[in-house]
Amino acid sequence: MKKQICALCVAMFSTFSVASDGALPQTGTPAVLPIAERAEVVNKLLVDRLDNLLPQLMAESNLDMWLIVLREYQEDRLFYTLVPQPTMAARRTTMLVFTRNGDTVERFSVSRYPIGELYPTKWQGGTKEEQWQRLAQLVRERNPQRIGINVSKDWPLADGLSAGLHQQLVKSLGDDASKLVSAESLVVRWFETRTQLELAVYPQIVGIARSVIAEAFSNSMITPGVTTTDELGSKMRQAFADLDIDVWFQPYVTVQRKGDENAKDAPFFGRSNRTIMPGDVIHTDVGICYLTLCTDTQEMGYVARLGEHNLPEVFGEVMAKANQWQDLLTSEFKQGRTGNEILAATQKRAKKNGLVSSTYTHPLGFVGHAAGPTIGMWDNQGSTPVQGDWPLYKNTAYAIEGNVKVPLSIWGNQLIQVMVEQSAVYDGQTVHYLAGRQTEFHFIQ
Repeated sequence: MKKQICALCVAMFSTFSVASDGALPQTGTPAVLPIAERAEVVNKLLVDRLDNLLPQLMAESNLDMWLIVLREYQEDRLFYTLVPQPTMAARRTTMLVFTRNGDTVERFSVSRYPIGELYPTKWQGGTKEEQWQRLAQLVRERNPQRIGINVSKDWPLADGLSAGLHQQLVKSLGDDASKLVSAESLVVRWFETRTQLELAVYPQIVGIARSVIAEAFSNSMITPGVTTTDELGSKMRQAFADLDIDVWFQPYVTVQRKGDENAKDAPFFGRSNRTIMPGDVIHTDVGICYLTLCTDTQEMGYVARLGEHNLPEVFGEVMAKANQWQDLLTSEFKQGRTGNEILAATQKRAKKNGLVSSTYTHPLGFVGHAAGPTIGMWDNQGSTPVQGDWPLYKNTAYAIEGNVKVPLSIWGNQLIQVMVEQSAVYDGQTVHYLAGRQTEFHFIQ
């Protein structure tokens, strides 16, 4: 199975390569699979996760059974990470059951319909009451000691079980209801853990996002004096739509300009709703999801003034400060450390190195703002309860996100803000950028 998937990934992505650190090669946007061909890749990645990752995570979370119960029109994000494609919705009341048997997990549905070949149903149909009775019977037969359900006070992605279904579940299980516990630890680990097969395709996904930004930050999409920030954001969204790729938030663009009055302690510089002019510093924030994995990317550019044919050297100096901040942050990634501990260590070293920085790095994966350790927030540079206390695990992905404020000599030492964000993975020892990182400003002539 693994060899087959890897061979498929190589065939799909062999034309695209990028250094682990630096700009994307000038090869255009990486190839994107047609809609009809994506399900095969997604489903093979899913089977690998269910067969090889889920047993490990259920054992780690000390769960014997995991119940996921939801209704049509009430689907949560977790549901779509567990079902094969194309699954557009739950049908009536959908029940997924996972039972740990040593190193394997039995999986099935207790629903009117099976879900592809991954979840055969163990109920032949009938009334709603009979469906709940059948679920209770199957639970009794397997006699689990700890049954995980998706209820959580602190983790939204682990809180998908509705109040009404929870009440019905407790009623139907009878004495077995005493075995119900929160599955939040399992859900967080499921969302944050990346498999080796997913890591084979993730660089391609990030590369698509970065390549569209590179095209947008060029004269193919920008006409100085004409193009507005909002127009450029919409052009990027259209570029992804033309590739049949979803954005998980509206791409946006801001402008920093000589003469702007920015308070030193302002969280963000740059303004939207501006026409892009020569001499402007521009910034964008873009997030896409493809083959179930999401990205989050921020990059910077400079628009040439009349007579400028090369990027002024000073922009190399200010970008180096941003890259230095990234290096300080990622060097503090140590397995078992919490997000709050990484934040505090980064801030201490940044201050020692004379950097005026802000750190707000978050996990990536099936969603853009994913579950896992929060490493600072833009509006809270102190400790974050619960999410910030989550420890760092290997094979987890992050948006390495933050900014530095640096005086720009060619603007009379006016402060500018270099906002950087690149998708990366921590392998247990080292942080690797999935498709390189920005090391120089885009130059728009």
